Parts: sequence; C-alpha cells; structure tokens
Amino acid sequence: MPPTDVTTLIRTELPRLAGSLRKVGELILEDPAAVTHCSAAELGRRTGTSQATVTRFCRAVGLDSYQHLLIELAQERGRGEVSDWGTAEIGPDISPDDSLERVVQVVGTADLRAIQQTIDRIDLDALERAAQALARARRIDVYGVGGSGAVTQETETRLFRIGCAVRGWTEVHAAATSAALLTPADVAIGISHSGATRETLEPFEMAKERGATTIALTTDPRSPLSRSADIRLISSSSETSFRAESISSRHSVLMLVDCLYVRVAQLTYQRASASLALTDHITPQHAVKSRRAR
Repeated sequence: MPPTDVTTLIRTELPRLAGSLRKVGELILEDPAAVTHCSAAELGRRTGTSQATVTRFCRAVGLDSYQHLLIELAQERGRGEVSDWGTAEIGPDISPDDSLERVVQVVGTADLRAIQQTIDRIDLDALERAAQALARARRIDVYGVGGSGAVTQETETRLFRIGCAVRGWTEVHAAATSAALLTPADVAIGISHSGATRETLEPFEMAKERGATTIALTTDPRSPLSRSADIRLISSSSETSFRAESISSRHSVLMLVDCLYVRVAQLTYQRASASLALTDHITPQHAVKSRRAR
C-alpha cells in the first residue's frame, strides 16, 4: 500500500459499495483515528453489522485483512502528525463562517495530498511503457469529456508542442469517428475520473479494437476504462467541501500528464527540441507591451 493512500482508497471504492459494506467504510472515513482502537467485532457493532462484514469490507477495498487496515490507518495518522502542513489537523470541511485563510489551508492541503499520493502510487514501469508508446506513435487520440475534457485539451497542447501528431476529442461522435480510423501504429489515451464515463469509454474501446495501444488515466484501477486499457496510470484525489473528487483530482492527473510530456520529450529529444525552438517566439510576440508613462 503506498503511503497515505488507505483513506483515499476507501473513499474511491465507497460509491461502488452498498448496504452494510458501505456503512463500514463511512464510519472509518468519519473517524479514522478512533477506528485504530477498535477490534473488528467492535467496529461491526458500531456500524450495526458484524465482524464478518468488516472482514468482507477490507477485502472489497483490496486489503488483506482487518489488521492490514489498522496498520495502514495508524501509519497514515503518524505521517499526518509530522507533516509540515499539519494535515492531521486540517480536515476537508469548510463551513460558511470559515476565514479565507482556513479556505486556503484546506484547499492547498487537499491538493498537495492528492499530488503526493499520486506520486507515491505511480507505477514507473507503466509510465515508461506509456511514454515509449507515445514517443513512437504515428498518431495519438486523447478522449475525455466534462471536467476531464479540460485535461484532454491540456494533454493535446503539451504533446503537440513537442511535435507529436495528437488530437484531443471531447465530443463522442467525433471521438468515435477518429477511433475507427486508428491503427496498431497509434495510441489512444482515455481520461476519466470514474473510469466509467460512456462518452470516453466507447471511443477508447473502439480504438483498442482497431489495435491501437490504449492508456487509461483514472482514479479507479478497477473501472471499465482501466480494464480496457493496455496501460493504466492511476491518480488520487482529496475531496473538500464544495469540491467533488472529480474536481480535486485534476491537479494529480495533470501531474501524470506532465510526467508523460517530459519523458516523451526526453525520448524524442531532437524532434522535441526542434519543435520547441520553432515555436518559442510565438508567445512573446503576442505579449502586449506596456506603455511607459510620459
């Protein structure tokens, strides 16, 4: 288990759990510190379930046992207590009466935590395989809608700047049309927080049928998008008041995109350097020059 990841894991899995299993997860997230002092039987009583249900919950979220859960919760709490940001004292809730300073602390801490958790859980082998595939691709399609559409467009902007033949698609019909024209020499990237967005999944699966290498960027390693992918890159999120996980996850997804961008630039150094050299002058030329006061 990557550091600081167990509550994020539970929060990610919770929407897919029902009934008694969901009750166990909700109580753990409500007060993780208190749970570390409970036996499985006691946690079962507190949730109105049973010791067997608590054990099933642990397995449902990918943990070996209840003891494994307790160890991870204790380690996460310890890391929080020594954090420079004091994350053990800064929860995700923002009330109408909170100061702006409190808002900045909560949001900043949540975003930093999500990025760090993503770094901790990065599969370097998967990241390398994804970068290698992008570096040699004849063409790259990127699919994402809604909030993930913004990340899709940003991915296109980054890779296009270093000479990749890339296009971001945020409309399902156009995406499906493009996917149908892909070949085994191409790569398709699907970006979805849930990994279950139909408008992203449909062209992604079509691209796979056409033989393209498929790369999924999502928070859910068990999602349909992840299962369909040849390569999976998993991000984390840290929810706060007024910000659902799908919003708070964008910083960590963009961090993954940046890692891919830089690695592809390394692997295609001559092409990337030439592309950057040919385009570096464009932004300064369009900057408005300030007028000096007379």
